[in-house]
Amino acid sequence: MDLDHIGIAVRQLDAALSAWERTLGTRGSSPEVVESQRVRVSFLEVGETHFELLEPTSQDSPIARFIEKRGEGIHHLALRVPDLAAKLSELKQSGTRLIDEAPRKGARGRLVAFAHPASFGGVLTEFVQLVP
Repeated sequence: MDLDHIGIAVRQLDAALSAWERTLGTRGSSPEVVESQRVRVSFLEVGETHFELLEPTSQDSPIARFIEKRGEGIHHLALRVPDLAAKLSELKQSGTRLIDEAPRKGARGRLVAFAHPASFGGVLTEFVQLVP
């Protein structure tokens, strides 16, 4: 398992992306809308991983609620796994509290699923499978 990305909640993607690009000296990916999560995202390569900047596209999106409650900042950690369905089965059998019981389509065409922060010391954890 490898760290795939760190999700960062932002109010305004374009402004945040510009600031991160200047700071890191790199270009972010073209913004992409993930309808199922009601967010617009861009990824910045940082060494062997990425920062995912997430802007809410709706006031009732999970990211909007996060920002309203906690402000901008780190939202989740994402771990890359070779077989997401198998990982979810393993997590469920071990008693891990899951937000997503089955893989779903996420950004960059990948399969994703989230585990509840209560099972990971307060950290929202996403599991990501690359799709060829």
